[in-house]
Amino acid sequence: MRAYILLIVCALTVSAFLVERVQAQQDAPDAPSASARTKKSDPAVEGTVVSTTRHTLVVRSDDEQYHLFTYDNGSVRKAAVQPGARVRVNASVPDDDGTQVAENVTVIKPVSYNANSQPESQAAPPPPQVQQVSDRIESEARRWHAGGRIGVGFSPELFLFGVQSQIGPFFKPRLLFRPNTEFAFGELTDMVAVNLEAAYRFNTTFRRVWTPYFGLGPSLNFIHQGVDRRDVNFGNFDYKTGFNILVGAQKRNTFAELKTSLWSGPVPVLRLIVGYNF
Repeated sequence: MRAYILLIVCALTVSAFLVERVQAQQDAPDAPSASARTKKSDPAVEGTVVSTTRHTLVVRSDDEQYHLFTYDNGSVRKAAVQPGARVRVNASVPDDDGTQVAENVTVIKPVSYNANSQPESQAAPPPPQVQQVSDRIESEARRWHAGGRIGVGFSPELFLFGVQSQIGPFFKPRLLFRPNTEFAFGELTDMVAVNLEAAYRFNTTFRRVWTPYFGLGPSLNFIHQGVDRRDVNFGNFDYKTGFNILVGAQKRNTFAELKTSLWSGPVPVLRLIVGYNF
């Protein structure tokens, strides 16, 4: 029975992913084509730096348009790219909120300083809506997040909720440590699971906003099975060590994942989970 449930859920997951990829590759009837979007956006943006943070760069072009870029440490030299400098930015096509990924930043004219070591010209602050997006990106880029999760388990059928944290990236830019604790309840089974999982985010997106990831890690499972719940206490729980394998996708702070557990006895064969990182 477990094998049939696993096969059905995996088939549905693969089918949904394929449909998502096909739809993502097709243009919506009222949306411009990908080639049209590329033509609308210049391959390079030239203008004056308005503000910088650890992960974002705002540039005002000569037509008084504000452009928000994200970047990694290899594409921007923070010492040279300061508010007031004139730069040329080569970047990707804007995403849904207008943000672009900076691939290369060239300083055309650095910031000029007066005799008091103060910039000769002060750049005006970016518009509030641009600043809000920049603040949101910085929040998402923090190295530590806490959040919650909720979901269901199959075989046995359980309702679950839990708490989690996300730490990283560490060692590699896309590797995260995601420890979490899940509390699950069902008709005959109760469970407390401590999951020490790590996840790797792929360098791709679908629907231009969802980033897929793959994860695994050991799980410490405390399980109680029985009909009479009146005298349930922690001493009634049996312990099982297992190993979790999971796949999922994350959109900003929201994620959805499908997880299976190996070598863990009465732990659910599959868990479908959605969650949010603050």
